[in-house]
Amino acid sequence: MRKFKKRIIVITGTPGVGKTSTTRLLALKFNAALINLGELIEKENLFTGIDKNSGSLVADMDKVSRRVRQLISSSKQNDVIIEGHFAVDALPCEAIHIVFVLRRNPEELKDILMERGFKGSKLWENLAAEILDVCLWESVKLCGVDKVCEIDSTGRCIEEVVEAIMSMLEGEKTCEAGKIDWLGKLDAEGKLDLYLKHF
Repeated sequence: MRKFKKRIIVITGTPGVGKTSTTRLLALKFNAALINLGELIEKENLFTGIDKNSGSLVADMDKVSRRVRQLISSSKQNDVIIEGHFAVDALPCEAIHIVFVLRRNPEELKDILMERGFKGSKLWENLAAEILDVCLWESVKLCGVDKVCEIDSTGRCIEEVVEAIMSMLEGEKTCEAGKIDWLGKLDAEGKLDLYLKHF
């Protein structure tokens, strides 16, 4: 697939890390087009069914990818931001300029998810995904470590997270991935079993 002339910025991470609020503000600051995959899939029926365990829509990734390419091609903006926990799957790596993986301390994330009504296996699966770096390593596997930046959103307001992303996009700060270690932190604090005992 050819690279787009536009800059394609992907923002991903487990639910509750602040993706939607961050991308909305970032899109305003950069005058960028914004594609929220969750909203797009629901609005345009780009799914094959509903997952019985999580209640989430099962995306039809072929249809999603085709639609995302159409939206990018028709966009008049120079930057396009794609947001979603599986956003790196929407386009081939060569089409993506950079991937930002938002991270949040599982203790803070647990409170946020519970406030959103997450419970049972849905709650613990998302917490385990954050602890085990699932979104980070999926991004690195698909796009390579040089295109992936980790941003810790723990205890930070949206403006601070956006500022951190902008400083990397503008070359003021270097991109880093693999420095956040929730597994090691929780283990050192004797809290790991509380989070992974459900598996």
